[in-house]
Parts: sequence; C-alpha cells; structure tokens
Amino acid sequence: MYAADGVGLAACQVGVDLAVFVFDCPDDDGVVTRGVVCNPVLELPEGSERRLDDGDEGCLSYPGAFVDCARPDTATVRGQDATGADVEFTGTGLLARCLQHETDHTQGTVFGDRVSTRNRKKLRKQMEAAAEEYPEGWPADC
Repeated sequence: MYAADGVGLAACQVGVDLAVFVFDCPDDDGVVTRGVVCNPVLELPEGSERRLDDGDEGCLSYPGAFVDCARPDTATVRGQDATGADVEFTGTGLLARCLQHETDHTQGTVFGDRVSTRNRKKLRKQMEAAAEEYPEGWPADC
C-alpha cells in the first residue's frame, strides 16, 4: 500500500484469498485513521441521509488511472481486527470512499465495475498509457 502511495489495500490484491483489508487514510477533516478489517460489513446511509460524492478514484488494480466514481460521502465498516477483536470505523470524504472501495475488493468487485462504460474505457486507456511505469508483479513485488 505504501509502496504504491495508496490509502488502502485488500488481501486479494496481493494474492491472498482472505476477506481482509488494511488502510491508512484521512477523512474530510484531515484526521488519519489506520486499521485492519477482517470480514468487513459495510453500512451506508439511505434515503434523505444519503449524499453522493462524485470524486476521483483510483486503484492499484488500475495503476496510473483515475476517474470519477459516485459513492456515498459517509460509510461505516464493521469487522474484526488482526487479533479477532470487533472493530468499527466510520468515515467521511476519502476515508468513506476507502472503506467502500476496500470492502468491495473483499467481495470481488473493483471500482471499475461501478463506473459508466465511458469511464471504464477511460480507465483502461489511462492504465495502458501508464503501463511502462509499473513493473510486472506490481504492487505485490514492491
């Protein structure tokens, strides 16, 4: 995660078949939260509480590529930490996006699955243009 200048990393991104992710990410107020979440369960606002943030998003699965991806601006994730103790993290802004993004990975979804066909094509083009900057095996071998 740090080698790739990322704010989160799911186990599946480095070849580990577990529902686990780590993160080190600021929220809207600049407060940095770090953690490990095993078996994450995501809770998102609904109805009048739900506001979307259509911000830029990137992913280690699409190195060098970024497109807008609408996500709720607040998110809570519950699970267990590395010792099995219950954990809960709630975030806004980038932290909310990170919690959603990494939970998606543990369920076999990448953010490219959540964007329009047009943005998916844009992602692919950006990734292909940046391919020479990322060695084979990146980020797992970094």
